[in-house]
Amino acid sequence: MADSSPEPTGAPATPAPVGSDENVTQIQPIRMPTIEEIRAQEVWNNCAVRAVTSGVMGGGLGLMMGLFLGALDNPITNDTMTARQQFVFTAKQMGQRSWNSCKTFAVMGLVFSAAECIVEKARAKHDTTNTAIAGCVTGGSMSARGGPKAACIGCAGFATFSVLIEKFFDRHT
Repeated sequence: MADSSPEPTGAPATPAPVGSDENVTQIQPIRMPTIEEIRAQEVWNNCAVRAVTSGVMGGGLGLMMGLFLGALDNPITNDTMTARQQFVFTAKQMGQRSWNSCKTFAVMGLVFSAAECIVEKARAKHDTTNTAIAGCVTGGSMSARGGPKAACIGCAGFATFSVLIEKFFDRHT
């Protein structure tokens, strides 16, 4: 006697024949994370680790951008300089520009990442508001030397830029 009951739950579902009105959905089993994956996630959830990592990566990006933009600069050199002197002068200028960009991007990445992580943990939410607050903190702190007006403009500008980038990449729903 043939059994007309459906397949057991442990067996994979067979796809419906072509032209059939029946849609069979295959449910994939959930894979539990390993101990190593859980530990790695716990390390990454630490705000200090996130901030330092972002600072190092921002510094690397700033260094590369500084080298690239420094190479595009056309400094006014003295006509009496030899080719070697001009090369050394240009290399020093590129190095100074790349080092300044490295420091700026490292601080920017560190402050933004730390602020976003702290706000996220305090609010217990992962949304665009965290990005806006972190952008405001970063922009305000980066432009604070220019006075309160510059800090407010930096806060508003960087918060707006951060939210626009967030919406562009659509990280949060």
